Amino acid sequence: MAVAAPTRPAETRVRKKPNLVFEEIMRFAYDTFCTNKVRFALTAFGMVVGTASLILVVTIGLTGKQYIMGQIQAIGANMIYAYYEGGSNSSISKVEQDELTINDMRAAREEVTGIRAASPMVELHDRIAVGGGKERDILVLGVSPQYADVRNLLVLSGRFFDEDDTNARNKVAVVTDKFAVKQFGSIEAAVGKQVKFSGLPFTIIGTFRERVETFGQSEISEDTLLIPYTVARFFSGNDYVKQIFFSMADSGDVDRATAQIKKVLQSRHRPESVYKVENLSQLLDVAGKTANALTAVLLLISAVTLIVSGVGIMNIMLATVSSRIREIGVRKAVGATKREIKFQFMAEAMFISIAGGLIGIIIGLALPFSLRFLTSFRVPISGLSAIIAIVVSTLVGVLFGTVPATRAAQLDPVESLRYE
Repeated sequence: MAVAAPTRPAETRVRKKPNLVFEEIMRFAYDTFCTNKVRFALTAFGMVVGTASLILVVTIGLTGKQYIMGQIQAIGANMIYAYYEGGSNSSISKVEQDELTINDMRAAREEVTGIRAASPMVELHDRIAVGGGKERDILVLGVSPQYADVRNLLVLSGRFFDEDDTNARNKVAVVTDKFAVKQFGSIEAAVGKQVKFSGLPFTIIGTFRERVETFGQSEISEDTLLIPYTVARFFSGNDYVKQIFFSMADSGDVDRATAQIKKVLQSRHRPESVYKVENLSQLLDVAGKTANALTAVLLLISAVTLIVSGVGIMNIMLATVSSRIREIGVRKAVGATKREIKFQFMAEAMFISIAGGLIGIIIGLALPFSLRFLTSFRVPISGLSAIIAIVVSTLVGVLFGTVPATRAAQLDPVESLRYE
């Protein structure tokens, strides 16, 4: 007697391939989205705002960092400045001061490679008449012609004094734009005029300003006159200089040259004398870290928007599960597994979050791109922020879609079919 071959359960016989199940679930999720366009669109709006704000926050942070770095570099990214701080022994008297000299600058230029320009600086003070019997304090700096290059100054009218003026000890001066306006009415009117310093007339041959406003925090103030160092030396009566400025040909050599210049200066003076040799690299690092920290804080704020939108997705999906309990029962009755039910609702939640994320990315990138065409300022755009935005929006869909999907998968099929 032949024995009939055992038959497999119906569920096993009709099991579909995983890729067919995935396609069916995604198609069902899309149909559900199309059926409830308004409700899902309003839910996705939170993701649009969140992802767009995330990209814009990164763009704003990069723009602010670029602006700050540009401002600092405009002062002189390759600049190194040295000055005498004093003696390590507090009992050193004024007579024993070991100031820097013009020969220190020359020695540094000979021994340190890569220096493109250098200038000494002598500081003098005087009072000049401003009309009506009044006088005003002015600051006079004796510098070399290379000072304009080292300090990245912007000559507004006339010219800066040159080597011929320095060698001939011509009594010429270059004044700040604010001084020219206050004293002569305009920067153009100041050129050719004379101003007396210590009783000697100096002819103004140009006006200038700092390329970046330092608000009096640098050696240049509003009422500043620049004169050739060789002339200023006549008033000081010695070779001492208050500061020495250097400019490197390559910004990558700034840190190396700073250490070497300090070594050269220290070797030429007493061991107990203290000299400061500094550059703007540390300031650039601090500014960069500060900008990054502010961007991180703003990103955390924008993340709150994404969390709120995720809560909205979870709420709408919980309401969707409650309104489709009978449908879930029918699907389970015809063979749908808990895993398939869970994946279906997860797919719907992810569909909402990813759709909102993509729209938000388009908006977040479109605004900076439009500014590039409308203004001359080149707004930096980070492609990484778009990648992060789409990853975060996907994670939001997964995390906040898990609870509704799990609840739908755990519904009892019998009780679901009885649900009215």
